[in-house]
Amino acid sequence: MALSHMSYAGHARAVMVLGLPLIGGHLGQVAIGMTDTVMLGRYGIDELAAITAAGSMFFVLFLMGSGFAWAVMPMVASYDAEGDEVNLRRATRMGLWLSTAFAVIAMPVMIWSEPLLLATGQNAQVAADGAAYLQIAGWGLFPGLIVMTFKSYLAALERTQIVLWITLLAALTNGLANYALIFGNWGAPEMGIEGAAIASVVTQIISLIGIIVYALWALPEHGILVRLWRPDFDMMGRVFRLGWPIGLTSLSESGLFAASALMMGWFGNVAQAAHGIAVQLAAITFMVHLGLRNVATISAGNAYGRRDLDHMKRGARMVIVMSLVMALATIVLFFAVPELLISIFVDANQEARDEVVALGVVLLALAALFQLMDGAQVVALGLLRGVQDAKVPMVLAAISYWGIGMPVSYVLGYVMGWEGVGIWLGLVIGLACAGVALMYRYWWIMVPRLGAGAGTDAVSAS
Repeated sequence: MALSHMSYAGHARAVMVLGLPLIGGHLGQVAIGMTDTVMLGRYGIDELAAITAAGSMFFVLFLMGSGFAWAVMPMVASYDAEGDEVNLRRATRMGLWLSTAFAVIAMPVMIWSEPLLLATGQNAQVAADGAAYLQIAGWGLFPGLIVMTFKSYLAALERTQIVLWITLLAALTNGLANYALIFGNWGAPEMGIEGAAIASVVTQIISLIGIIVYALWALPEHGILVRLWRPDFDMMGRVFRLGWPIGLTSLSESGLFAASALMMGWFGNVAQAAHGIAVQLAAITFMVHLGLRNVATISAGNAYGRRDLDHMKRGARMVIVMSLVMALATIVLFFAVPELLISIFVDANQEARDEVVALGVVLLALAALFQLMDGAQVVALGLLRGVQDAKVPMVLAAISYWGIGMPVSYVLGYVMGWEGVGIWLGLVIGLACAGVALMYRYWWIMVPRLGAGAGTDAVSAS
């Protein structure tokens, strides 16, 4: 269902049809991380603290590497709108090449992660456990990033149902494998945090097999894997030029949360565990905005390929309204039943349970505060990527997250002694600045520029 030539009601229906499977897919993805957090939280507070620190490091690299996969989405959407199957195939293939190359470069960080975790101020036990996790889970970068590229390719062609089903299969596989390997159920060895790492890698491999089989079966005319071994340096350069700023933007945002997780470790395992729980809950709602961001990218990319400015604006407004409604619903939920939500993650018999829940309630209230701006900056990034504008948004995001958000977190949390509350207030401020700056960039700079007839080259070079 192409998101162009429609009324607002038509756009709303199209966003729901295209967006709900993507949102479900993202929720399934976060369910994988949530399963690790819940099960390790019930296994032990120390293990929960370790997975919070190590998981943050893994996802920083994973999201950074996903920049090349995400670059494939607007490019494929635009080429599909133009009926250009050759460049559609070329872009996807080189996305696979670049994603694999990134995994090769990132693996040494995973293998020798213990000194890095110690250098960030984690205690020796958290660093050792976290490194044990990453030395195994790191191998999941290879299948994981390839899966992300295929997901972007299929989503850009509006085949979002399969993205949902593949992710749900992965979530189920991960849950069963975690239950067996963390606790030693069903005759499996009790492996604790290393069992969670093995489960993650197995899950990524099964997802990879499933999505490749579907792509080859459903779209044989594209021949995505035919002569995959042949380099295509011209298209590789195009994907790289769009993908590296997207990857660095993701690094800026995910790095902000990873740094906040490491800073929480300065205040002890209870603070870090509470932070991990609050982040997981916020991540669930964030995945809805992320699904809407994908819709925004596909919609804007499709309209951009057709040079249809009116429907580009109409689709953008609809996605923004849906993100706003979701943010308001989340705020109500987080303020209404915080203790119930946090209690899901901590066993009633854990020694530090009451302390974790008490701090988690406060952090969740702060998470509610940044829902509006977080949704705004996420959707704005999607719209800008749809028109293949990535470099300036990268700079705006970096300034907002690291020039403003992180220094404020440090000053409020460490210098002024507000600890976890101060760190999270810094996150709120950084995300708010990003939301305002990126929305301004789209509506007051890019839309008028496109309306004035700026071509692809002018937009891409911005």
